[in-house]
Amino acid sequence: MRILIVSLVCLFALAEANAQRSSFTRQDTLRGTITPERAWWDLQHYHLHIFVNPDDSTITGSNTITYRVLKPHNRMQIDLQLPLRIDSVMQNGKRLLATRDGNAWFIDIADEPLAGSTDQVTVYYGGKPRIARMPPWDGGISWKKDKAGNPFVASSCQGIGASVWWPNKDHMYDEPDSMLISVRVPPGLTNVSNGRLRRIEIHADSSQTFHWAVQNPINNYGVNINIGDFVHFSDTFPGEKGSLSLDFWVLRQDFKRAKDYFPKEATRTMAAFEHWFGPYPFYNDGYKLVQAPYLGMEHQSSVTYGNNFTYGYMGMDLSRSGWGMKFDFIIVHESGHEWFANNITYRDIADMWIHESFTAYSEALFVEFHYGKDAGSEYVTGTRANVLNDKPIIGQYGVNHEGSGDMYYKGANMLHTLRQVLDDDDRWRDMLRGMNETFRHQTVTTGQIEQFISKSF
Repeated sequence: MRILIVSLVCLFALAEANAQRSSFTRQDTLRGTITPERAWWDLQHYHLHIFVNPDDSTITGSNTITYRVLKPHNRMQIDLQLPLRIDSVMQNGKRLLATRDGNAWFIDIADEPLAGSTDQVTVYYGGKPRIARMPPWDGGISWKKDKAGNPFVASSCQGIGASVWWPNKDHMYDEPDSMLISVRVPPGLTNVSNGRLRRIEIHADSSQTFHWAVQNPINNYGVNINIGDFVHFSDTFPGEKGSLSLDFWVLRQDFKRAKDYFPKEATRTMAAFEHWFGPYPFYNDGYKLVQAPYLGMEHQSSVTYGNNFTYGYMGMDLSRSGWGMKFDFIIVHESGHEWFANNITYRDIADMWIHESFTAYSEALFVEFHYGKDAGSEYVTGTRANVLNDKPIIGQYGVNHEGSGDMYYKGANMLHTLRQVLDDDDRWRDMLRGMNETFRHQTVTTGQIEQFISKSF
């Protein structure tokens, strides 16, 4: 049995030698490698404090980074993508030297730190961030307007990296244990980010700063800003760990469409996924659906949504089975990522299949939970028509390289095949729930997931 499982996973990378990219740049290596300037410090906390100005499409502010020293070293790598620039870096009242190498910035620490100690650096930055060309796939900041002409602004940065709009340690292997996100916006606008809203600070010019606190580890691309003329309403879900808060933020113009739709769809999504995967991983941060000017993304505890309050994927059934028109694809798929992407997170983007294969399969599990096992099977097998067989699903390691888009539905069908081999639905469910418990709030590799599945068989 173990040989079969290993063989199925290895098929993801079988053609790597002749189908992958053969050359990468220094910038690819700086983004994708755990460099010496990253390895010596353990990220503890971010406080991102920014002003977002839709009038001139700028972001200015700072990120205070708290870290623990693993071993003495006097140079730190922070990432920030052009055209944004670091203005200064401060530590203990001293200005530190920051040198740019492409999108990597190397900061010289004034005093060599002691192993085991904790310290902070504050990175001040600003400029006009990259405009998202085709969000969320080609990300950055979306500067849009609603029907009334109000600014409608959002971030999306999976793949391109969170450093496209804020300075951070832009590698997935290390996550902060918690985060504070403070976003100042012009009068009349609201910012929605991850976690819970702690307070709203009103300034003399009537602008407001929204302070959002995240109490759990969070990956960089999962951090988001959403700015607009939002209306807020809420509900609760009676979950496995008690009452889970469900918060919904939508444009004022769409409140009537969303007020019944969002609670109903969020509730049945949570019911299905807590059954299959175990408790929602972020009870103390809550769950949110936030309307966005693009299709959607799995921002942690702040899932963004732009599927026009309709079933299917932009009104289409990706499975061609009929079952794909029984649910809102974006709510189900992006919420599934709360377990596979935000709870269990790949360590290297080459292993992005861990996020997308399990979450693509979660769509079928949602269908099965609500409509029966045959329906779920018809859905997942129907998605095989989307498989391209173009290149390996696992990318190349250490160079910020993701694999084929087949990681979605070829990966989902691989998991479905493993389930048939196991031929024990209770054990299959126990495996999925056990995986989310064992790797709770951790970054993982393909090898770890393969070993866990093998032991479950």
